[in-house]
Amino acid sequence: MTDRIDRRFVLKLSGAAAGLVLGGRAADAQRLPPPSSVDRGQVEGGKVTFPGWRGAADPKSPPPPAPMPPAERVGFAVVALGRLSLEEILPAFAECKKAKLAALVSGSPDKLRTVAAQYGVPADHCYDYAGFDRIRDDPTIKAVYIVLPNGMHREYVERAAKAGKHVLCEKPMANSAAEARSMIAACEQAKVKLMIAYRIQYEPYNQRARRFVQEGTFGRLVGATMTNTQTVAPTGAEQWRHKKALAGGGSLPDIGLYCVNTARFLTAEEPVEVYAEQFSPPGDPRYAEVEETVAWTMRFPSNFIAQCLTSYGARDDKSQKLNFATATLDMPGAYRYRGQQMFVAQNVGEMDERQQVNIPPRNQFAAEIDHMADCILQDRRPRTPGEEGLQDHVVMEAIYESARTGRPVKLKAYPGKDVFRGPPA
Repeated sequence: MTDRIDRRFVLKLSGAAAGLVLGGRAADAQRLPPPSSVDRGQVEGGKVTFPGWRGAADPKSPPPPAPMPPAERVGFAVVALGRLSLEEILPAFAECKKAKLAALVSGSPDKLRTVAAQYGVPADHCYDYAGFDRIRDDPTIKAVYIVLPNGMHREYVERAAKAGKHVLCEKPMANSAAEARSMIAACEQAKVKLMIAYRIQYEPYNQRARRFVQEGTFGRLVGATMTNTQTVAPTGAEQWRHKKALAGGGSLPDIGLYCVNTARFLTAEEPVEVYAEQFSPPGDPRYAEVEETVAWTMRFPSNFIAQCLTSYGARDDKSQKLNFATATLDMPGAYRYRGQQMFVAQNVGEMDERQQVNIPPRNQFAAEIDHMADCILQDRRPRTPGEEGLQDHVVMEAIYESARTGRPVKLKAYPGKDVFRGPPA
């Protein structure tokens, strides 16, 4: 006959065994040494910090993120849910430390509902374009990020300013210098901040290149070759970029602008002369209103000369090469959203060396959004205000004029450095 085991006895036995195991672990834990200050870290100024733990030969660890509490962050409404918003801007809010997504604006109801659900934006913080002005009554929105086609920037910047909201606007700022001036005036009148989203100025590799120029690390910056090209869909695939009313122009304001603005950013100077040539394939309906290719030269007060190329007809290339007196700086992918690289070629002793510079990556969009949020919190002028965007339109209009006339065009000279920029980020 099989012995019957009392279930209550089994449970009591199991509990006792577990107690013995846990008790043993607790006893072992009491005999372990306490964590050191190197491992535990400390709180300083509301942030957790750790002393260095790696040897001098190793790369240093960056400090841990120190985001603001969500309730204290600046709320943004993202206006337009196209590719750039969905692929880059909305995901970037997850890496922001001072900003948060507060609202969405779209003319596509299905897309608006879908994206709002994905990012947890309540229905009463979702707006269409007809009801855009109601954002004035939404206290969660402190700023708007305009990601509409270029030709719509002016209208929505001015409407946002009238609603009392600060504005971060994608580049190019508008379709013309005249529109840019109107946008600046509207924001000044409404006493709101206007910042243009020049992400390259917040990107670590381009910031390091600027330091090399400004500190004279490799002597004088003599020249640069700056290229931003990409191909577009074949004839028949309509895009807003091919309509002048929406785009303002072709490859120059869309992607060539990176060459213009980055050259100005690196040198902290303004060009004094430009010379340009322009081409579009005859009979291609994509270029009935806008250009395919522009090549141009910019000369700066220090006699630095930038040779630039932009096109919708050449394979993707977003590179720049800086020629210094004692070194050459190669930056493949300089204008990409991620994956920048930097190589320095110079003579070291008896060796001619080409070394790679490695910098911890940072999300460019998160960096620029957080800078705007910080300017709102601290009541500071943005590093890339409306005046910075206006100056690019002045330069691009001179490039178009030179391409049209076949002659160099002189620009107004501005003494000093960073004359159109706010304090460094």
